Amino acid sequence: MTEHLDPTIHPNAPEQPSLLDERALADATSDAEARVAALRKEIERHTYLYYAKDAPVISDAAFDSLMRELRELEAAHPELVDATSPTQRVGGYVGEQFSAVQHEARMYSLDNAMDLAELDAWMDRVEEAFGRFVPLTCELKIDGSSIALTYEDGRLIRAATRGDGTTGEDVTANVRTVRDVPLRLRDEGMAGLVRREGAIELRGEVYMPKDSFEALNVAAAENGKASFANPRNAAAGSLRQKDASITAMRDLSTFMYAVADASALAATSQWELLEWLSDAGFHVNPDVELCETREAVRVFCERCQKRREDLPYEIDGVVVKVNAFSQQAAMGFTSRAPRWAIAYKFPPEEKTTLLRDITVQVGRTGKLTPVAELDPVVVAGSTVARATLHNEDEVHRKDVRIGDTVIVRKAGDVIPEVLGPVLSLRPEGAQTWAMPKACPSCGSLVVREEGEADFRCISIDCPAQALERLIHWCSRGAMDIDGMGEEIVSRLVETGRVSDVADLYSLDETELALLDTGRVNKEGHSITLGATIAAKLARAIDDSRGRDLSRVVFGLGIRHVGKRTAELLVEAFPSMDALMGADEEALAAVDGIGPKMARTIFLFLRTPDNVSVIERLAAHGVRLANDPADGAAALPQTLEGLTFVLTGSLVESGMTRDEASAALKAFGAKVSSSVSKKTSFVVAGEAAGSKYDKAVSLGVPVLDEAQLMAVLETGQVPDGAL
Repeated sequence: MTEHLDPTIHPNAPEQPSLLDERALADATSDAEARVAALRKEIERHTYLYYAKDAPVISDAAFDSLMRELRELEAAHPELVDATSPTQRVGGYVGEQFSAVQHEARMYSLDNAMDLAELDAWMDRVEEAFGRFVPLTCELKIDGSSIALTYEDGRLIRAATRGDGTTGEDVTANVRTVRDVPLRLRDEGMAGLVRREGAIELRGEVYMPKDSFEALNVAAAENGKASFANPRNAAAGSLRQKDASITAMRDLSTFMYAVADASALAATSQWELLEWLSDAGFHVNPDVELCETREAVRVFCERCQKRREDLPYEIDGVVVKVNAFSQQAAMGFTSRAPRWAIAYKFPPEEKTTLLRDITVQVGRTGKLTPVAELDPVVVAGSTVARATLHNEDEVHRKDVRIGDTVIVRKAGDVIPEVLGPVLSLRPEGAQTWAMPKACPSCGSLVVREEGEADFRCISIDCPAQALERLIHWCSRGAMDIDGMGEEIVSRLVETGRVSDVADLYSLDETELALLDTGRVNKEGHSITLGATIAAKLARAIDDSRGRDLSRVVFGLGIRHVGKRTAELLVEAFPSMDALMGADEEALAAVDGIGPKMARTIFLFLRTPDNVSVIERLAAHGVRLANDPADGAAALPQTLEGLTFVLTGSLVESGMTRDEASAALKAFGAKVSSSVSKKTSFVVAGEAAGSKYDKAVSLGVPVLDEAQLMAVLETGQVPDGAL
């Protein structure tokens, strides 16, 4: 009997699996699939017990054993790997930047109660709204970074930072590495959903425990890297790592406490929401109380304040919320915060330390600020080594001297400040401190205007002010040098090529093309700006030479001189020569200037360094006089006598508020930054703020963007609007 051979199989080919082998393989795969599913469910259960319930029932070693078995099975059966598997929490490289994410609903800020009296006043308003005291939930205010988690069909599909409240950054890959974030909702959570077909956005706080924060900074110091200022910054920075594997190495945790749309849940109150979040697998802070009286609220706040230092994470207050969702809806929101919630802020923590020296810092506007150099001390969760002393008068009022033991606190738990000395510990011979007579950055004399608390260096050539002055000069509202952003300006300053605004006009295209950007390519070679960008910048610099004189005056960065003030000055003095020749009396006579501002302008234009810069601008061809014919084709002044205030973004037209303001002024209107009874119209764009609210309360007519466009097209206000 001749053996039948498959002609497609080479006689020397490896033995092929039989049908029985394929069935065995399928059975093995089926067994692995079942074991993988069982392991995932068991690991998720223990993760839930550990984080959400704080009640682990197995040891860390036993948990690690389960994870190890799951990893081995998934390695052997890669077709079974699932994005929601507990093994997939450690991510890889994310990319060059985060994409924008639109929140389901706005993430509001909270109004603050800085003491119990302000908290009582808020509870009075709540009681007045309903005619009785209503139940309030009290939760710890975690000092972390806000996060929004979106689940669809029970699976985590997106995580985003708070951003501006409306739009955040997509940090999904990073959040997947945070151990207590469930990659899918537990069955108990799914059962509590009213709307299952859509997505649900849940909100909370990502934080870093105190011990982990200290360890992170110790490691940073050992590796010669900068330390984080506080656990909140560490948490936020860890969330925004480009490489998710770095986030995975940071010890981050979450506390969840909110939902974007409560109608998606069967829960009808904040208390029920917290219970649902816990059932669904989220980590919910255990320090929460449903209070039936205002005294219970006060007791909770006082108790938490006393326990603050004992907690393993940072808190800075208590959040108090109206419990029932229906009552929250009845109270609504202001333009920035819910009326139904408030953050009771704990008083700042205070510590003592030694003041080693008082140095002087020169700010971007030339302001000289005394700074206390301290022995490092931990205050409110971060190490403080320097603290502001504000100005010379404050130093004298507090009687702070070098060598004193001083009391330090963080104002609003953010900015370190020195409260005063411990006089009993003052060393003998401690001298009263005085502000230096010359600028520590450039050596120019410093001035203190009458009635001012601050000393200032008014030299335009001061190195300490150079970067900010240059950025301001190049900005859209000033000389509008397109493409000359902070990064390029910084490199020009760092390389010593540019020190003031006049230097910009001595740059040539070849020199710009060869500018070292401070970055290197894959081969380790320096990256230069390049010919294309250099050509664009050279054209933008050249174009700026012809800007209106008012832009030049504004661009010089004279203190108190904004865009409108610069326009008023140029209307009165249409050339730089005329402006520089004006005395204080002539300057003060300009509408809207006044003696104090006139003194500032006069001193600025008489400072030799500033005069030199202006002369060099003229030598480089920058336009320093307006042509009398510029106003010949002026529009009819049909809006003269009307005052407009703009708020929010102009989305449909694409105009900036500055451009809209200029267009209104061309018709003779006045544009103000504040709303009063004298305001004629408020223009409310998208995300209009408190100015809109004030306009409504004062009965000031409000125009939308479409109506504004009609005004700019016709030069007339809408019929019946006044």
